[in-house]
Amino acid sequence: MNRDLTKGPVIRTMLLFAVPMILGNLLQQCYNIADTMIVGKYLGENALAAVGSSFTLMTFLTSILLGLCMGSGAVFSIRFGRQDAAGLKESISASFVLIAGVTVFLNAAAFLCIDGIKIFLQVPEEVWGTMREYLAVIFCGIAATFLYNYFASFLRALGNSTAPLFFLAVSAVLNIILDFWFVLGLKWGVAGAAGATVISQYISGLGMMAYTLARHKEIRQSLIRWRISWGCVKEIAGFSLLTCVQQSVMNLGILLVQGLVNSFGAVVMAAFAAAVKIDAFAYMPVQDFGNAFSTFIAQNYGAKKKERIQEGLKGAVLVAGVFSIVVSGSVWVFARQLMGLFIDGGDPAVADIVEQGIAYLHIEGAFYIGIGCLFLLYGLYRALGKPGMSVVLTVISLGTRVALAYALSAIPAIGVVGIWWSVPIGWFLADAVGLIYYIFRRKRLLSWRY
Repeated sequence: MNRDLTKGPVIRTMLLFAVPMILGNLLQQCYNIADTMIVGKYLGENALAAVGSSFTLMTFLTSILLGLCMGSGAVFSIRFGRQDAAGLKESISASFVLIAGVTVFLNAAAFLCIDGIKIFLQVPEEVWGTMREYLAVIFCGIAATFLYNYFASFLRALGNSTAPLFFLAVSAVLNIILDFWFVLGLKWGVAGAAGATVISQYISGLGMMAYTLARHKEIRQSLIRWRISWGCVKEIAGFSLLTCVQQSVMNLGILLVQGLVNSFGAVVMAAFAAAVKIDAFAYMPVQDFGNAFSTFIAQNYGAKKKERIQEGLKGAVLVAGVFSIVVSGSVWVFARQLMGLFIDGGDPAVADIVEQGIAYLHIEGAFYIGIGCLFLLYGLYRALGKPGMSVVLTVISLGTRVALAYALSAIPAIGVVGIWWSVPIGWFLADAVGLIYYIFRRKRLLSWRY
């Protein structure tokens, strides 16, 4: 169902649109979480460390595609808000060619550079063999990630967040079933876990493509009859490439931190692998709410509804703030139980892993309100045609995080805990810059350029 976000009660409209997105991406997180839980429980510490580090790398690679799709989705939303059918078709053609080309390049580069990953991420020798086995399979799913996110971005731009949820639900259930079959039944190890994920990704990606082409003649016509104007390509690139840079810079920073974590050995790697999954699952809803908020702003920006944009901003801050505080409290209280989902806390051999993970969650998990505000700022600036500001905020957040992580962890009295503290400090510094910029440039930001 397509939803017009320029009408109706503001908070209710955003939430009705956001909830399927939130549920969908929580299911998407189940891909790697299922791998991690099964691998951690049945294949041991080194396998858990390998899959965890692979997750960070794959998040970086797929974030490039996600950024391009999100930027294109902002343009789709503006066109839809303006009821510009011809412009919408042009933007579909231009964005598909652009993102498909990037997908082919990324896939080739991933396989060609696979052996250089060991050096870049400082992967210990005892982990690398397992990690390489996992990566050799998981890289095959990059094209599926493109298909799903491209067509999902198109549907969400038109207000349909329900169809992407359905296809993710099917593939998430399939992924868990295949994980147990391949890893425990067929004894294929980490390669089996990766294979389960890739098969499930293609089910969701191809399913999304078939559904969208069948239901929307404008995208079917656009992909059959190429009508690409350079002006449209330039506009798509302006939104998509900067959003892509923002996403990739964010995850490159995380990747650099992953390399630092790896230098502390397999125990810290395994703790980080489990805690990051909990972390991502905890704040994923507010991240998706930020993306829904961005679509809301973009449609109303295209429709030139300034008062509704301002009302939506206030409502979004309230929703994101309440959610972040509740989740932070829950993660703090249940940190040990959450770590126990991935690691057998009763085993003395892995007690250090559990304690390291709890320390991470008690520090970073207490400050989710910082990342919640940052996701709203990313969505706001992307929707208002200022994706460059999102890049600036990401550089501030991740630059602070990386610099502090390396500086603090080098102090013997602080050690690895310095890496954990660097994260919320980076969030709040970026929040402050983003809010100050909005306060002083609000009138200009809400001027109409479309």
